Amino acid sequence: MTRLAFAAALLLAVLPAAPALANDSEAAWALGGLTLKTTADISMDREELYLSASEVRVDYTYTNHADSAREVMIAFPLPALPEQEGYLEYAGYPDWDALYFSTTVDGEPVEWDVADRALVGEKDVTDLVLARGWPVHWVLDYTFLDTVLDLPRAEQDALVAQGLLLSERDGFGTVRVTPAWRGQRFILRTQTFPAKSTVAVSHRYTPLVGGSVGGMLYPQARRDYPEGLAEYRTRWCLDDAFLAGIDRRLASAPKGMTRFMSETWLGYVLSTGANWHGPIRHFRLVVDKGEPGHLVSFCMDGVKKISPTQFEVVKENFEPARDLDVLIVRFDEIEE
Repeated sequence: MTRLAFAAALLLAVLPAAPALANDSEAAWALGGLTLKTTADISMDREELYLSASEVRVDYTYTNHADSAREVMIAFPLPALPEQEGYLEYAGYPDWDALYFSTTVDGEPVEWDVADRALVGEKDVTDLVLARGWPVHWVLDYTFLDTVLDLPRAEQDALVAQGLLLSERDGFGTVRVTPAWRGQRFILRTQTFPAKSTVAVSHRYTPLVGGSVGGMLYPQARRDYPEGLAEYRTRWCLDDAFLAGIDRRLASAPKGMTRFMSETWLGYVLSTGANWHGPIRHFRLVVDKGEPGHLVSFCMDGVKKISPTQFEVVKENFEPARDLDVLIVRFDEIEE
């Protein structure tokens, strides 16, 4: 199980979206790099997903409906970095080499391989990047931006034309070049599905989380930046009752204390679950907010509270149309 926690917080500032981990999907090596594809013979019969800021547990049951065994490459994609929008913050990015990810198949531990790819949009440019001796995960190299800035201008222009670099004008009017690709790691394994048989797969890991101290949800910030609040409503399905709960908690600090809040952002890519044959026959989600006094919001219907900290969603024949983002708001106090 990984002990990596991707926690990035700035006082009264909101950072880029937290990376999300993903459902298993079948993969294939094709011209241009690794691709994810749908699976004609293998169904995902069950997915039991537990999400919290400290642990993710996901248990799958698959069935091979074919008359013969199927051997497929399974990919668990990690987020492509850097974020397409937001600030470049070296200290906020995880080192995938420190990520330890545990999986069992029918109760037995299995090993994984990894593949690192450089992507410009959907285009795989790994070979071009490596041919120059450049790192796929350039966000982990503090000096790499200087490397491309030090290139002769003619070479920069050629690489911009090739699509490896971007040419941008900064706030002072200076034209600068930056890498055009994002690095993505795929955790890979080859899985055999026996004919007409069911296989149980389980993953365990500590999630990659983001967040902020302060942020957009203080009453004054909501009034001053309605566009920011609108984004929160869309991404995490915040309603007026949730906002009223924040205001009540902020206003009810004990005498002599000031209450403040912080946010934790947790994501999970559900959409790749649709790559298997047919819908997910039985899907169960449990989101744990950690403490009874915390608030939690996410976009899913049929939510049922099953404990002081846990919320459950159960669906049959589920076809995920969007990925899952979870917002947890916690409250702390300091002396005035």
